[in-house]
Amino acid sequence: MNANHIESKFAAMGARLKVREIASRWRQGDRSWVSPRDFAVDIQRDGHGEFFELRVPTHLSESLDVAVMQAEPKQRHLLLAVRTEGTDAKLDRFLCGHDEREWFVAAVPGGASSVRQAMDALQPQDVRAALTRNHVSSRKRYARKNRAFRRQGEWFFVPEPSFVVDEKLILRNEPLRRGAGKPHLVEELHRSGGETVHVCRRHPNGVMPDEYRSILHRNPDAARWGWQVMRRNPGVYARGTVRHSDHATITLPFWHRVIMNTETQSRTMAHVAFLD
Repeated sequence: MNANHIESKFAAMGARLKVREIASRWRQGDRSWVSPRDFAVDIQRDGHGEFFELRVPTHLSESLDVAVMQAEPKQRHLLLAVRTEGTDAKLDRFLCGHDEREWFVAAVPGGASSVRQAMDALQPQDVRAALTRNHVSSRKRYARKNRAFRRQGEWFFVPEPSFVVDEKLILRNEPLRRGAGKPHLVEELHRSGGETVHVCRRHPNGVMPDEYRSILHRNPDAARWGWQVMRRNPGVYARGTVRHSDHATITLPFWHRVIMNTETQSRTMAHVAFLD
């Protein structure tokens, strides 16, 4: 891995990259050595500000091939590729860049080979359909605001001006979050449909009722993990202000359908340590 070459690509867009090898560590609780199983891409902070960090387990340091597939320095984005050699060879792609106030890492599904293709891959089908329906030009399709949507971080808000909600079913100042990330706070939110899941800190994306009962059967102490019953993948609509500490507040004057980007559809997501 040519770390200097990769670091220069990050520097060209005004960012820093640090590569850190992670060795096995002794875990006192069960008196055993714990080895990190895989690499991770993260956003960290030091006295000079934020930086990208690629953490590589020592046993993988010789079997990882890391390269920048394409860089757009003026846009402050690049597409990072990490290839794992050996019997379980695979290629993972990450869009690294700057959005509004902060640096970000996004796992990219599919076979993107350029920054533009990566950005296309992160737009869900319903968002791409809205872009076509509203005849949004290629120059504006990646903007945070156009005729097809408003965007804040990983969330797209597609206008639904004719949508009507019973006032009794509106949730106020409701958090909108992906996994264990920092929530986006929505002034008015409506959810419909979806599936019932049990959520706790150890299972932030939720488990189905059968799996929940299986967990409690295997480990009765799990009943004290602070579970909550929530709805996963419902139809979600937002109105009013949407706030997040890393993004400028947006205001939706009428109902918008809420759609998350496609990042979680990629197995590459397992290697992203930083969550918005």
